[in-house]
Amino acid sequence: MSKKIDVDKQVAEARAGSRRATARLLTALESDSEQVPHITAATAGGNAKVIGLTGSPGVGKSTLTSALISAWRAQGLRVAVLAVDPSSPFSGGAILGDRVRMADHALDDGVYIRSVATRGHLGGLAATTGASVRLLEGLGFDVVIVETVGVGQAEVEIASLADTTLLLLAPGMGDAIQAVKAGVVEIADVYVVNKADRPGADATVRDMRAMMSLVRREAGEWRQPIVKTQAEDAGGIDELTAEIDNHREWLIKHDRLAAMRRHRAWAEIRAAVDDRLRHHYRVGDDLAAQLADGDIDVYAAVRKVLDD
Repeated sequence: MSKKIDVDKQVAEARAGSRRATARLLTALESDSEQVPHITAATAGGNAKVIGLTGSPGVGKSTLTSALISAWRAQGLRVAVLAVDPSSPFSGGAILGDRVRMADHALDDGVYIRSVATRGHLGGLAATTGASVRLLEGLGFDVVIVETVGVGQAEVEIASLADTTLLLLAPGMGDAIQAVKAGVVEIADVYVVNKADRPGADATVRDMRAMMSLVRREAGEWRQPIVKTQAEDAGGIDELTAEIDNHREWLIKHDRLAAMRRHRAWAEIRAAVDDRLRHHYRVGDDLAAQLADGDIDVYAAVRKVLDD
């Protein structure tokens, strides 16, 4: 059981810029503390830009995240980052290396960076990522960046969480072919060809444009731009932030942002209800044995659980 905290005091300090207070609140949330209802009530509200950053391992997600932080901090915005790392299937641990790559922001009180282990949760995120984003919004951050684990074509959960999803590609890594596979191409709002100083960057852009031409769009639909960046020296970052702003303006103009957030809220409520039901209704070993032995069918077993 996690140690109790003074929620109101920690919320006030976090909103004033205390990273330690922010960390304590997130830790309580992730550990499913009995204080979670108090924490979520105290941090309700907020209207941050939620940016999803996804792509294959090695394309430079953390380096690009660091460059985006610098750009938004130059505009005076408070920025939070949730960097999701895969957990070991053997030890359960994770190499939380993203803080090392973002060390330039370690002393900036306007930036909060937290590495989060997936702990076996699929989809490229951790189980508590959505609740953590809502908490950070409520603490007054202007931008929340969610950097996923290195994803494949089925790990598209970030699209349901972020307002704008960036899909990173890199020349010479086969990403252009991977991106056209079902799942990945649909989740991106902006394509980013990072490490654009490498040979093959222009070819990657051409491949992506050719593949995008095969995707049918209704009139007035958002057409994903392709931005070339060199994140290590901030090349192309201004153009990228401009495209992110363009996408947000398009969402607002077409009443998509509010609809997306309502759907996100519905999914969050549903997940919380499902979690409560799992904790409330217990499936006993005897009932499982009856089903396995064929003495009862699954729907009768369900009725028995609910009736008990």
